[in-house]
Amino acid sequence: MRALVAATALVVAAVGVDRTAARTSSAATVRVLVFTTTECPIANRYVPEIKRLAGKFTTKGVTFTMVYPVPSDTDEMVREHLARFQIDLPFTRDRGFAMVKSTKVTVTPEVAVLDELSRLVYRGRIDDRFVDFGKERMQPTTHDLENALDAVVSGKRVEVAETRAVGCFLADLLK
Repeated sequence: MRALVAATALVVAAVGVDRTAARTSSAATVRVLVFTTTECPIANRYVPEIKRLAGKFTTKGVTFTMVYPVPSDTDEMVREHLARFQIDLPFTRDRGFAMVKSTKVTVTPEVAVLDELSRLVYRGRIDDRFVDFGKERMQPTTHDLENALDAVVSGKRVEVAETRAVGCFLADLLK
């Protein structure tokens, strides 16, 4: 786990964020990396929830960054995706899959939460709305990302540090 934390910190620092795409808060100490693609229907269904959570937590020192790791998502496609879904969050490309590999995300959407020391404190699903691929609840019963962020901004330990996300697989891209 220590190696993962160190690698995550180095990757986040090295890759950076395209700050020209959206505004950021300089006071932010906690980072949420939202791994997404332009074409994943499950990831696209979560955009309103990501925007809601960003609105709730940005004032509490949390920065949300959209991470686009799929090579076939061109820069133009990413810009169109951000515009189409009215996503006003920082974004970055992970063309070499360094962030995917260091955080060990496997699908989109999947999130990684890094605390103020760039330690990975949560990785997994946003909530449990999707039980399995093609199986969706009307409403989620567990809000995993929100619970993790509530704990982190309150200075508490994240009780559930890892969950299984359901979405579009990234495994084929990592070969």
